[in-house]
Amino acid sequence: MANRYFTAGRHYVHQFGLDSKDCRLLLVMTNTDVDTLAEASVDFVSSFTLDEHDGANYARKTLTESFSRDNANVRSEFTCSAVTWTALGAGTRQIEGVLLFVFITNDAASIPLAFYDTTQVSSNGGDVTFTPNAEGLLQL
Repeated sequence: MANRYFTAGRHYVHQFGLDSKDCRLLLVMTNTDVDTLAEASVDFVSSFTLDEHDGANYARKTLTESFSRDNANVRSEFTCSAVTWTALGAGTRQIEGVLLFVFITNDAASIPLAFYDTTQVSSNGGDVTFTPNAEGLLQL
């Protein structure tokens, strides 16, 4: 599960839902403020100092998401398959985590949903994989 949920993202989900939306993941390095800014102070992806990964073969990933109903736990779960950055080159700094967001035109219009902290990872040309928690990326 996410380490942080952003208020703008919660509002977006309640107002518009996530079905058929362009949800994406991006990698941030250790000079980011995604993990420290107050959740309520962020409206758009451009609100952050991203410190987005800058190694070879890096690109933001578009999700193939799915929804499931978990009656036993009285919730809906939003998730995706594992996402792999293949042959990811070394970045300027270690990878700090993954930002989930709804892409709308550009970073100034895109809505941050959640941040997933990782054990700091040094990319070295190998594959880097983000595997969502078995209970989903988001629980509603």
